[in-house]
Amino acid sequence: MASGSVKSKAIRPRDAASVMLLDRSRGAVRVLMGKRSKAHVFMPDLYVFPGGRRDSADNRAQWAGNIHPTVRESLLVAYRRRAPESRLRALLLAALRELHEEASIAVGVPSADTRTLPFLPDLTNLRYIARAITPPGYPRRFDTHFFALFADEVGVDPADIRDSRELEDLTWIDVNDISAVQMPDITALILSELRTSLEFDASLPFGRPVPFYHTRHGRLIRDLL
Repeated sequence: MASGSVKSKAIRPRDAASVMLLDRSRGAVRVLMGKRSKAHVFMPDLYVFPGGRRDSADNRAQWAGNIHPTVRESLLVAYRRRAPESRLRALLLAALRELHEEASIAVGVPSADTRTLPFLPDLTNLRYIARAITPPGYPRRFDTHFFALFADEVGVDPADIRDSRELEDLTWIDVNDISAVQMPDITALILSELRTSLEFDASLPFGRPVPFYHTRHGRLIRDLL
């Protein structure tokens, strides 16, 4: 290394999770998306799914319904069977917590203990759809796990959504026509994976292989978990 040069420290990706909440009440499947505030350092003014990083509190949160066994197995594979059960469950808990914080949607059983959430999250119906790690060079990097959930399966009214400081202009987007909004390239790729899964079986059965997007020597790689 040349004298006086400084070697930049690689940013380690942080665990994160997103929910693709799906509405199939009108025939064509729609997915809930919102625009990130322009104040965000990471992906400002772009439309994304509700979601965010896993917090330490998610590891200790209570729940009403546990992870589906096939989702648990895929997550174990993703972490090379080195992650404790609490970390795997915390990913899904983070996804539902963020859905509540960003869209005022509660998926679970009402709870009197409001120190964290006013409900106990039900993880049962979350399908594991994809995983993606932010490439090096971004000011933030995340190891994001994308889960899908049908609104009607969990009693969510598609009209009962509210914008937040985190996500503005919450809207339902036809998964087959995403031209109306601007989104990150990886989000478009994940939506493509969702479309493929829906075309294979519109019920999104559990147990399908999970695509994993990451970079190697500057190239985008797609593997399967």
